[in-house]
Amino acid sequence: MKVKICGLTNLEDAQTAVAAGADYLGFIFYPPSKRSVDLKTAGTIVQSLRATPNCPILVGVFVNEAGERMAQILDEVRLDLAQLSGEEVPFLVGDARSPIYGRCYKALRPTSLAEAEADAEWYSVTGNQYSVISKQSPISTLQSPSLLIDTYHPTLRGGTGETGNWEMSAQLAQKIPGLMLAGGLTAENVAEAVRVVRPFAVDVASGVEASPGQKDPRLIRAFIQNAKYSLKNASLMD
Repeated sequence: MKVKICGLTNLEDAQTAVAAGADYLGFIFYPPSKRSVDLKTAGTIVQSLRATPNCPILVGVFVNEAGERMAQILDEVRLDLAQLSGEEVPFLVGDARSPIYGRCYKALRPTSLAEAEADAEWYSVTGNQYSVISKQSPISTLQSPSLLIDTYHPTLRGGTGETGNWEMSAQLAQKIPGLMLAGGLTAENVAEAVRVVRPFAVDVASGVEASPGQKDPRLIRAFIQNAKYSLKNASLMD
């Protein structure tokens, strides 16, 4: 089970996540978010992380940003992947002419299974895109999520703390390899979410915070441990 700790704004929290075994770290480049980070701060954090031998996959989270600008930020900050959390067009994900082709995945906030299935057909990455070549990581081949499923909210772009529809996500996970689950996950409920959905990875931001943008080290460690051992425990009970 892979784990992404998202909404990081400082090096201490990032290092805590690395030490706890996080597989992905997320940096939000969307100023309206309470967890947004500026490029200079993110670059400083990433520089320190890249100097460690066990650096996770580093993800920039964007909302309706131009493809060229996202590619520029990935290179400038030395990030591996872009997460598209707005109303981005499928071209950016699936067309080889896209400036971030093979370096991104789409986050969806569906209101129904039918909507989720339709969007997944447009946005899910397959084949060579699922294993991407990173310009930044010492590990040249990285495993990218194919899609991220988050809780629907009419105005917010994630980080709501509201739990999503796990039954719907479970149906998607059966059809879509590489599905990352987000939305209202905490150290207390992530094991059950993994047992029900069986995703490729789980993503948390607000669920491991002391306050917006400031993580709680105890919650980070508990979340990662509970997520990574949940499938093993579930198999024993099946």
